[in-house]
Formats: sequence, structure tokens, C-alpha cells
Amino acid sequence: MEGRMSLPRGPENLCFDKDEFMKADFDVDHFVSDCRKRVQLEELREDLELYYKLLKTAMVELINKDYADFVNLSTNLVGMDKALNQLSVPLGQLREEVMSLKSCVSEGIQAVDDRMTKQEDIRRKKMCVLRLIHVIQSVEKIEKILHSQGTKELSSLEGNSPLVTGQVLERIATEFNQLQFHAVQSKGMPLLDKVRPRIAGITAMLQQSLEGLLLEGLQTSNVDIIRHCLRTYATIDKTRDAEALVGQVLVKPYVDEVMVEQYVQSHPNGLQAMYNRLLEFVPHHCRLLREVTGGAISSEKADIVPGYDFLVNSVWPEIVRGLEEKLPSLFNPGNPDVFHERYTTSMDFVRKFERQCGSQASVKRLRAHPSYHSFNNKWNLPVYFQIRFREIAGALEEALSDTLEEAPAGSSFCLLATHMVWASLVKCWSDQMFVPLLAHRLWKLSLQILARYSVFISEVSLRPISSENTKESKKPVLVGKKESSLSLNPSEDQGNGSSAESVPLSSISSTQLIYVAADLDKLQDRIPDILDMIKPKLEMIGFKNMSCIAGALEDSKTSLSACVPTLNNRIIQDLSESSFAYLKSALEVPRLYRRTNKEVPTKASPYVDSALKPFYRLQNDYRDTLKQPMIHQWLEGALSDSTQKYYETVSDVLSSVKKMEESLKRLKQARRTATSNPVGTNGGMSDDNKIRLQLALDIEYFGEQIRKMGLETSSIKSFSALAELVLTAKDQATMEPS
Repeated sequence: MEGRMSLPRGPENLCFDKDEFMKADFDVDHFVSDCRKRVQLEELREDLELYYKLLKTAMVELINKDYADFVNLSTNLVGMDKALNQLSVPLGQLREEVMSLKSCVSEGIQAVDDRMTKQEDIRRKKMCVLRLIHVIQSVEKIEKILHSQGTKELSSLEGNSPLVTGQVLERIATEFNQLQFHAVQSKGMPLLDKVRPRIAGITAMLQQSLEGLLLEGLQTSNVDIIRHCLRTYATIDKTRDAEALVGQVLVKPYVDEVMVEQYVQSHPNGLQAMYNRLLEFVPHHCRLLREVTGGAISSEKADIVPGYDFLVNSVWPEIVRGLEEKLPSLFNPGNPDVFHERYTTSMDFVRKFERQCGSQASVKRLRAHPSYHSFNNKWNLPVYFQIRFREIAGALEEALSDTLEEAPAGSSFCLLATHMVWASLVKCWSDQMFVPLLAHRLWKLSLQILARYSVFISEVSLRPISSENTKESKKPVLVGKKESSLSLNPSEDQGNGSSAESVPLSSISSTQLIYVAADLDKLQDRIPDILDMIKPKLEMIGFKNMSCIAGALEDSKTSLSACVPTLNNRIIQDLSESSFAYLKSALEVPRLYRRTNKEVPTKASPYVDSALKPFYRLQNDYRDTLKQPMIHQWLEGALSDSTQKYYETVSDVLSSVKKMEESLKRLKQARRTATSNPVGTNGGMSDDNKIRLQLALDIEYFGEQIRKMGLETSSIKSFSALAELVLTAKDQATMEPS
């Protein structure tokens, strides 16, 4: 019954599945541990006993159902032993007969195998004999052809190996091809070793004849001879020998004649002229070869001889050999400008040479040729980049040095440092420096330049501001040693180094700080121009992931933007301090009016104009240098700071005046005398009210000038509180009796 026996169904609430007992891999321990996860052992035991009773009942019912069959089982087996014994004798005889037949068949098969092995050995030996016969016949046939041809032309030839005609050579080549095939198949046979000298002689003669015939065809421009000769080379699988022969006899003399180092170095365009003459070689001297081999557009497919590529295997290797031997100084990177010009001219020559190849397959073969890789490897581009890197890094570090010089005339930037940063970025991607194979290094250098400038801005932002006047601020200001520089090792990370020495920072003028902020803003605006400058160069080398480039430039812009808040705060602080240096003169107003019998004030004090001069100077002097929103931002910030301090100063003055006034009133009441007016001796406005009025006039004038600058007083923090303070004081001064 195997796995098909069905067990009786039990109650639905059993803690196990009855089919588990019928599984081939049933394990008691596993069954018990699995059931213990669901119920207690007592409940498992009860369920097993219940199901055992069900099985026992089912077994009894099964026996009762087939009881008659169980009882008759032994009766039905009576006499079975006798019947089995009667069958054993014929079965034994049958077995012996089968074994005998098997032995006979095996012997027959073995005899057949032995005969087939002998027959195969005979066939193999026969094939060897036939191949040797073919070798002997081919050698004799070729020698016969050579002898008959040599007899005809013996009188006109000096050598022992005559030059035979193209058609005869084709016959010989066909026979020689068969000779070579059979000779390879018969390798190791003693007879072949005896014939081998004759084969070598035939080979030498055939090659000599082919070389002579090919040279004759090239010299006489005989297309038929060249076609027969090249077809013969292809027949004997010696196409590379033909290409090497063309390279040595046809290309090499021309290359040696054209490549003269003295001419290249003495003439301004000597290298370009040399390359132009090399490019002329193909149409002038390889025209017939290209027509015959299908390398020319005008070639007829029916007459071409396939399997040759003379431009790749003959012309190009000789050109590379000539450049390496005749012009070794061509690859010298010592002078980067000259090296770049030579490299660009040479790569242009390579592109033009590739266009002469005639097909994409030929171009692929050219680029895969060892001499092509050798030529490219001769250009020491890493050394060239190192020299360029030192040039750019040196000039940039000099511009970022201790002297903050102004940019040269005509520059769009204010400082030489920013001018050199932009000039360095432009130079990296200029036609006079850019090399496609160095695009990744130039891109890294561009990011390093931006990072170095970001560090420079951070350093400048930390310098204390000097108290120079405007004229003096245009002179260079010496500062402390830089904390970082662009490393001269291009393999190291740049812009993150720090100085080992800690030296105090020198001061920077207000004008220079403003120039730094203006340049930083301009450079950020020109970051997209860098992408426009880089994009054509990268597309030229097949790079298309411009989103990655744009993202990196955006990160650099973010790094530069992080320096803006610090710069703004420093400039706002400087403007605020310059203005409040005059606004604090409000403390001197009481001294001007107390017991001086001065007239009632009608205009603002001179210190207000002095306090506003830094703001007017910012608006007027840097109108063309800074963006208007930036100027407004600085004005609002600086005015807010100075107004807050001004408010505190005026508040202190008014409080002092009020205290003094109250003190004098108490003193007057104590003395009860009216001989004189302690506040005003002329019977007019009191000194205290004159002070209040003067402060009110000052602040009103201060607000008017702010509005003339194009700002709203509501955007200036603390100004409304200041105006309300002096308005109250003014009302008090005008309302009080004299």
C-alpha cells in the first residue's frame, strides 16, 4: 500500500494531524516536540489513546469484512511447492542456453573489433603513404615547372633561381599550398625529412620570385602583376610577408626622406608640413595596392584580393618607427606649450590617417595594432600634466599670497586673487592646454582651484579690519602666512592643508573686504559658465553624464556660499562701528547747551552727517562694483546695529537730562529763591529742552537721510523706538513753559 493507505478520521479537536504517521520520514521525537509547542503532554497522551482506540476499532471492522478471505488463505496455497519444483528444471536449462548464446555473441563481437582495428591502422598507414606520395608528386611537379620555366629564361637571368611569371607563380603557389598541407599532416615521417631540403629550396625560390615580381609590379604600376602576386601570397598564407616587404621597400625610404629632425625644428610649421607629406604617401604611392586589395572606394569587388591592409600593417608601423628613431625629441614634455602643440598636431595627423583607412574595420585594426599603442604611450601625458599643474598652482598661490593686490585693468574682478582663480579655470579648459586623455585630471584640478579659493575666503574673513582711509585702503596690505595652499603634488588632495606655524593675522582694509565680497558674488554667478566651458570638451571624448558635473559644480558653489554670511557680518559690523563712532557724539549734546546760553536749535548736529558718510560712500563708490540688493542688505544690517546703539545712547542722555532737571527743581524749591533761572538765563527755552529738541532734530534728520538712501525706516530695527523716544522729548520741550 506504501503511502496510499488511508487512516480513519478522528475528532476535529485532535492536537496532531493523522497523516503525520504515514510520512516516510516520521520521527517520534520530532512529533512529540512539535506537539508540545501546542499542548501539554497529558493532553497529547489523551489524544493518542483516543486515536489508538479508533485504529483498533477500524482494524477489527476490516478483519470482519474480509473474514472469509483470511480463512481460505492457507487452503488456496496447497500444492504450490510441487508446481514450483516442476518449473525449476526447464528454467535452469533455458538459463544455460542463454549464457552459451551470450558467450558466442561476445566472441563474434571481439573478432569484429579486432578486424576493424587492423583495418583502421591499415587505412591510417595508407593515408600517410598517400600524403607522402602527394608530397613527392608536388615537389616533383613544382621542380618540373621551375625547370621548364628556368630553361626558357636562363639566358636572360644571372641567378640560379629564376624569376617566373605571375601566372606560373599562381600555379606553383596552388601546388605549394597542397604541398604544405600534406607536409604538415606527414610531420615526423622519415621520408619527409629527406624531402625537406627540396621543400626549403622551393620555398626560398618562391618567396624570392614573389618579392621580385611584386617589386616589378610596383615599379611599373602593373595592376595585373600586383594582383597575381598578392593572390599568390594569399594562396600560400604569406600575406604578412607581402605587407612587410611593402613596408621595407616602399614605405621606409619615403619615411626616412621626409622625417628630418633639423627641418622640423627649424621651421615654424615643420611638424605640420612633415605630417602633410606623410599623408600624401597613401594616395600617391599606395593607390594601386589599395585598388587591388579593396582599400579604395573605386575598387571593383570582382577583382579585389582580400586579406590585406597595407595602411595598417605596412605604412603605419614604418611611420611610428620613423618618429621614434628620427624625431625622439617630439615626445619630450619639457616645454609644455611646445609639447601640447606637437601632441595636438600629431593627434590631428592620426585622425586624418584613420580617415584614409577606408573602412571602420580597418580603423579598428589600426587602433588594435601594437605600433598604435606604442605611439600613444610615447606621449608622457602625466609628466605634461604635472608641469601644467605646477604652473597653475604656482601662479594661483602667488596671487593668493600675503598681498591682496587689485586685479589688472580690464578684469571683471576686483582682486588679483579672484582674477587668477578664474584665469586658472579658463586655462585648464583652453585649447592651448586641454588634452582629451587628461580630462579627468583637469576636472579634478578645477574643483581643487574652487576649493582652494573657498579656503582663501575663509581665511580673509578672519582678519581684523584696519582703520585706514579710502585712499590708503587701495594699497596692498600684508597679512599673516596662509593656513592652506594648493599642494604641488597633483596626486594629493588639495585645498585642505594647514600651516604648521600659527602666526597672528594682519589687518585688512574695509575696501579690500568689500572687494572680496564682490568678487565672491561674481565668481558664484559665473559657476554656470564653467559648465558651458567644460561641456563641449567632455562631449568630445564621449562623456554624457553632465548631471554629475553640474552637481559637483553646485557643491563648489555651495561651499563658496557658506563664506558669504561671515563676510556680510564683518562688513556690516565695520560699517556699524564706523557710523556709531560719530553717533555716540550725542553724549556731547548736553555739554553744548547747558549753561552756554546758546540759541534754540533749528538744524541737526554735524555728527549725524559724519555718521552717515560710510553709508553714502558704500552707495556711491561701489555702485558699479556691487549689486544693489547686496548694498541694501549691508545698509539695513549696519543701520540696524548702529541705530540700536544710538537708541541706547540717546535714551541715556535723555534720562540724564531728566534727572538733572528734577534735581535742579528740588534745589530751587529748597532755596526758595527766584533770583535767576537755573535752566535758561535768557527767559526763553530751558537748556534741558534745548537738548531734547536738538536730539529730536538729529534723529529726524537721521531718518530723512535713511529714506534718501532708498531704504524704509520701518526696516531698520529700533528706529521706530528711537523716533518715538525723541518725539516724546520734543513734545515735552515745546509744551513746557519758558
